[in-house]
Amino acid sequence: MLNIKHLVSAFCMFLIFQTVSAQLGFSHEIGVITGPIQFRSDFGSRKDTKTNLGNSGFGIGVVHYINFSYRSDCNCYTTDTFFNDHFKLRNEISWNKTKLEHFGEFVDPSKTSVNADQLRGHKGVSQNLDIGTQLEFYPFSIRSFQSFGYRFAPFGSLGIHYTAFTPEVSTTYENPDPLLTGNVLEPSNFYSEWDPGSVDASPGSTWSLVSSVGVRYKLTKISDLMLDLRFQYYFNDWVDGLNHQLDFNKSSDWLLWLNVGYIFYLD
Repeated sequence: MLNIKHLVSAFCMFLIFQTVSAQLGFSHEIGVITGPIQFRSDFGSRKDTKTNLGNSGFGIGVVHYINFSYRSDCNCYTTDTFFNDHFKLRNEISWNKTKLEHFGEFVDPSKTSVNADQLRGHKGVSQNLDIGTQLEFYPFSIRSFQSFGYRFAPFGSLGIHYTAFTPEVSTTYENPDPLLTGNVLEPSNFYSEWDPGSVDASPGSTWSLVSSVGVRYKLTKISDLMLDLRFQYYFNDWVDGLNHQLDFNKSSDWLLWLNVGYIFYLD
């Protein structure tokens, strides 16, 4: 419940900010994005190709842009400054989901130990709801792009998101001790070298750093296509429901998201 309250508070602040920006007369754009995700977490072996390809999911979202180069209240360009002609503010609400399991040498079919069986049986799901803002920089003139001076507009961005995460944990391995049977999250059902509290499917919230590179393609006067590759780093290692605390667990959870989008100019 605390998670939802924080998200609602962040959304209210987001709406207030949008109202203020509208009063200033800047033009607006809205769009949808979707695409595949690689979720890099404590599941699987670090830098293992099967892990990176196997722990893949998808994401969807709605994006809103404040375009500083054009004023909606007078249908005219704003003052010609470097900031107005090279920056946009991107606001977003998005959701992503990834099914997780262990890949790599420790679950190779040749491994027949209890630990290997515990890793093979352990599955997870990462589900994250995001709301946040990024500042996008366009090295070429936004005005020229809008007037078909060129069709492609590359950009880079940096921002911060508030993330509400709801992981899921399951396992097909069950400790043979009859006193422990029936408790899915019983620590002895999971890899024995992890601390007992390493698996936790409790929902939570955190902030995340978001950076991306991408390009827009001008379709019509009022619409663009977008291709965007995002890096998102969470300031929390429980987003996937696993935080095993071993020496090689050196970073929190993060993801790569390649998304395509359609952007429509409202003003």
